[in-house]
Amino acid sequence: MRAAASFDFTGAHVVVIGASRAGIGAVIARAFQDAGAQVEITGLEPSCAPEDAARFSYTQLDVSDTEAVKRFARSHPHVDVLVNCAALTRRGAEMEPEFFAHVVDVNLTGSFRCAEALHPALSAAKGRVINVASMYARFGSPRNPAYGASKAGVEQLTKSLAIAWAEDGIRVNAIAPGFIVTEQSARAREDEAFTKAVEARTPMARWGQPADVAGVALFLASDAAGFMTGACVPVDGGYSVA
Repeated sequence: MRAAASFDFTGAHVVVIGASRAGIGAVIARAFQDAGAQVEITGLEPSCAPEDAARFSYTQLDVSDTEAVKRFARSHPHVDVLVNCAALTRRGAEMEPEFFAHVVDVNLTGSFRCAEALHPALSAAKGRVINVASMYARFGSPRNPAYGASKAGVEQLTKSLAIAWAEDGIRVNAIAPGFIVTEQSARAREDEAFTKAVEARTPMARWGQPADVAGVALFLASDAAGFMTGACVPVDGGYSVA
């Protein structure tokens, strides 16, 4: 059963930040559109994936550029759902301080930039923010220390904004994916021993798919989650409890 089949977002305006490549952001965007929403996406690349070019309005956006984010937000007076998916990691290269800072700037501060800039639009809609954290928000990450630190920050940012913006009628939640088959994880999946070790530890005995995350995003944005804010939902096949 398609995840979108259980939810109706007809008339909702959804913005997915960081959805230019085939991965979690793009699949979340497709799921919202399949559920009736008007969806637009952004990404760092000049264009989005070919299969999405005809589906979505696309804006090239660098979330580390504060002025660019503000310009983008000024053209959006009403946003029902904001999904922050823009992220950067480079396995084994994050011990270099300048690159570490850049990863944090994109993953953590970038999520805050977008949420803060679109706060008036979200407030007008009594909207929902969904941040994408990571299982690594709660685990040590020796090959990806900047990614882990930034995603831990995303989880804390989610809690703080949930409190700060509750009076505006905005719900703020996060998703913490585990090991998901995406372009971003492709390099790690080249290590057969690592891939098998992940499967062996995961109770569901597989890597996740972006669609596994998209269903949770739809739920968190729906009225079914109307009394949820400040939560960070793990989507990891049970890896974090094994």
